[in-house]
Amino acid sequence: MSLENNQTFLRYFILRGLSDDPKLQNVLFFLFLSFYFVTLAGNFLLIIVVRLYPSLQTPMYFFLSNLSFIDICVSTTVVPKILVNTLSKDRRISFLGCAAQMYFHLSFGATECLLLPTMAYDRYNAICNPLQYTIIMNQKVCLCLVASCWTMGFLDTVVHAVSTFQLPFCKSNYVNHFYCEMFPLLQLSCKDTWINIVMVYLSGIIIALISFLVTCLSYFHILSTIMKIQHNKGRGKAFSTCTSHLIVLNLYYGTILCAYMRPQSSYSPLQDQAFSILYTVVMPMLNPIIYSVRNKDIKDAIRKLTDRIFYTSSDNLDRYNLIWDAWITVA
Repeated sequence: MSLENNQTFLRYFILRGLSDDPKLQNVLFFLFLSFYFVTLAGNFLLIIVVRLYPSLQTPMYFFLSNLSFIDICVSTTVVPKILVNTLSKDRRISFLGCAAQMYFHLSFGATECLLLPTMAYDRYNAICNPLQYTIIMNQKVCLCLVASCWTMGFLDTVVHAVSTFQLPFCKSNYVNHFYCEMFPLLQLSCKDTWINIVMVYLSGIIIALISFLVTCLSYFHILSTIMKIQHNKGRGKAFSTCTSHLIVLNLYYGTILCAYMRPQSSYSPLQDQAFSILYTVVMPMLNPIIYSVRNKDIKDAIRKLTDRIFYTSSDNLDRYNLIWDAWITVA
């Protein structure tokens, strides 16, 4: 069935809200709004300081700022609609709006899956090949790597979006999810969707699983090199940083792989929604904290930026410095 015919057959979908309990709706609204605000603030702050300070215009921070932009986009494609539907009785979304939401959400997610091993490869060269690092990770190579991630991520999703929204949705227009996710939409079709599911598994292997394995391999070599460092303090700091990165990566890829590559016989709407909240709401909020806030260069840049904006007298500056030093110690 063509897209035009399908659109005349089904004009809109109805999305499930987070809850039908008015009191719980208010709590969830403010909780998700807080998460979204922290996501935007943390990621925009990282992008701004990388842009403003020449000392941060290196491959590592170039990749981090791209990750922050993707995280903003991932959350923005989903969270505002969740917030509206949480308090609204009208939870409809147009057919084309649903298609656009699914396409961009999957595209940004695929791009992030590809960017993370690129960042790990950058760290591998910085730690394991320090003498050749500037040659290997020159500006042209960095731009090509990032452009490849974006191109592959968006091209891969075209196949899923077109194949999904050409299906006849004749069972229902009620999507058992907070937003237009692929598997809940496939369940609405009265046509056999095994081809769609096979394509999802193939993409999962190519985009997510291989990216995860490449990332783990890079960090394995990084950790092996770190263990050879003679200075205990330097080794402990590098090991702590890599460990925190690995925890986030395992949580992110584990969630993605469980969401898109588990057998359909074990599909559970509640599980799917929990996974979705993790990689669309929680992970974009955590990434700037894990990758950046614990980084001394980023802390120094944020401190300089806030010095410019907030202090008005030497007394205020001294008080501010005491607060900042205490926060740095905790972070």
